[in-house]
Amino acid sequence: MFVSTNAANGQEFYRREAETWAAFAAKLDDLNARQAAFAALSVTERTVRLNRFAARLDEAKEMLAEMVCEEVGRCLHECRAELQKSVELIRYYARLAPELLAHKTIATHAGLSQVRFEPLGSVFAVMPWNYPVWQVLRFAVPAVCAGNACTVKPAPSVAKVSAALFDLVGSELPIVPAWLDHGDTLKAIEYTDALAFTGSTATGRLLAAHAGAHIKKTVLELGGSNAFIVLPDADLAQAAKEACYSRFRDAGQSCNAAKRIIVTGAVADEFIALFLNECAKLKSGDPKSPETTLAPLHRADLRENVHDQVTNAVENGAKCLIGGEIPVGIGWFYPATVLDEVNPACRVYHEEVFGPVAMILRAKDEAHAVALANDTPFGLGAAIYSADTKRAWHLAEKIEAGSVFINRHTSSDLRLPFGGVKNSGYGRELSEFGLYEFVNVKTYWQK
Repeated sequence: MFVSTNAANGQEFYRREAETWAAFAAKLDDLNARQAAFAALSVTERTVRLNRFAARLDEAKEMLAEMVCEEVGRCLHECRAELQKSVELIRYYARLAPELLAHKTIATHAGLSQVRFEPLGSVFAVMPWNYPVWQVLRFAVPAVCAGNACTVKPAPSVAKVSAALFDLVGSELPIVPAWLDHGDTLKAIEYTDALAFTGSTATGRLLAAHAGAHIKKTVLELGGSNAFIVLPDADLAQAAKEACYSRFRDAGQSCNAAKRIIVTGAVADEFIALFLNECAKLKSGDPKSPETTLAPLHRADLRENVHDQVTNAVENGAKCLIGGEIPVGIGWFYPATVLDEVNPACRVYHEEVFGPVAMILRAKDEAHAVALANDTPFGLGAAIYSADTKRAWHLAEKIEAGSVFINRHTSSDLRLPFGGVKNSGYGRELSEFGLYEFVNVKTYWQK
């Protein structure tokens, strides 16, 4: 069952049944036939279709942003940014795909030797709820550029906006929804050629294990608990402002947010005061209101889990500087919460916190700061703030993560690969590296 509920008031507004396996299997047979014809097109012909889709999405982006706001609960201005970035993503790949997928002739002893990038076939994706347009297109657009077909299982709680997105895709591109229940998801992996998954580490393990048993290529973008390191020579006011933005944007429901703020002892108290001052400016309320800067959480159970993590931290010695209480009233709101003196006995030290909760970790020096940054099961991203950028680059090399940002909070850029290490998954999305994930890098040799 796919059920959508307004996060701001708790009211259900959309519901649809899961499709049967027989219906999905028939859809997949049709998609495979379409994929063969689509792959036979030149890359340029594929990108023409992608550009037409980009135009349709651009025209409908305000409508979709409103839907994401209602269904996910994020602030409307944040939803608009998601839609704009999604349009830019399509046009980015449409522009670069002909060059990146061109045959590459390699000088060898052969009369002619080449490397070509050919599609794998049908890629099955299981996608999350927090960015229901961006996450789908981030995986699907480069895969389609290479000639693949894509079957996407949306998260059960964002079915309305997902259906609207697939309607916009239309029949020109081989991208279709998979309205499957959880019981048929593993079976779908067996009947397709590769798997893309974005979501929790626990679910990623389950799906990847099944895909591995059937020798299916996988790309996993899992959880994150990004470190945000503030060294003594940093611009503390700027670092505090960016730490607040990164941690509390999208109600803290982003894998790539700054979650563990690591401050060296010499400036810890000064930084924390600046950070709390920035947090005090946040305003909860109707996510469609331009004044709102802290939206509700997506579901009631997600809020309960975040609150349980906060309660556990306090019980194990952490100090709650602000927030930490479930507010009275409708909607799944949770206040901006800051925990100081977090230690390894606290669940939040080891777990991802998917909500508006920031952790303060006090480091003795920069070596200890790096050790704290790496003392986590996750390895998605990290940030380092310092006036000595040469030194920051040296420290960045020691951090176990898929990306390190210097004097800026972590984010994603279309032109740079995105992904993690350790429990944050493997494989990359975006840039040319994301384009090459779902291709057969095939060697040709002629005497």
